[in-house]
Amino acid sequence: MTTRILIVEDEAPIREMLGFIVEQHGFQAVEAEDFDTGMEKVAEPLPDLILLDWMMPGGNGIQFAKQLKSSDFTRNIPVIMLTARGEEEDKIKGLDVGADDYITKPFSPKELIARVKAVLRRVSPTSLDEEVEFKGLKLDPVSHRVTANGEALDMGPTEFRLLHFFMTHPERVYSREQLLDFVWGTNVYVEDRTVDVHIRRLRKAISQHGHDELIQTVRGAGYRFSIK
Repeated sequence: MTTRILIVEDEAPIREMLGFIVEQHGFQAVEAEDFDTGMEKVAEPLPDLILLDWMMPGGNGIQFAKQLKSSDFTRNIPVIMLTARGEEEDKIKGLDVGADDYITKPFSPKELIARVKAVLRRVSPTSLDEEVEFKGLKLDPVSHRVTANGEALDMGPTEFRLLHFFMTHPERVYSREQLLDFVWGTNVYVEDRTVDVHIRRLRKAISQHGHDELIQTVRGAGYRFSIK
């Protein structure tokens, strides 16, 4: 399942441009032209991130963000505010109501995608310290240990990070490019095919008890960690 980004922007050329940019980088764009349509599209299904314009028909970005954060169902959706307002006071208003970041127009596609990826990394469950376990495969990010049915497994640091990401994002398909961004980071240049090498190493490391079957190759799309 591709990362869904809801774009709430009333100006069609800007909205379409934003949609084009995010889809170029492997995300799914969902567009809304006003307050009410944006709220409707929040629930079908929940987006992974919202690009939210400050001014729009039917309300404004501050009201939209407040409504999101007031509901247990939507409060954890990250929000990046988009606006021509550059004054510090306006930025503070946006952050005070729960926005995760703030971009002042005009901005470059490169800056937009960098901000989107940074916010997604910040809110990613991979930053949590809780143990995760599926079908006897357990990963402890604090002690940096992986066990299979109680038996300690040996793997490299990249394979550990890759497994942690998979185990905290089950049942979703990620492309090689997305895995590079989320696991390696955007400041490291690595060939896409390097992901395949580390996937093979990871599968080998967890294969003794059959857990390698949890990591599925989805032809033409990427990889998925499936516990079904």
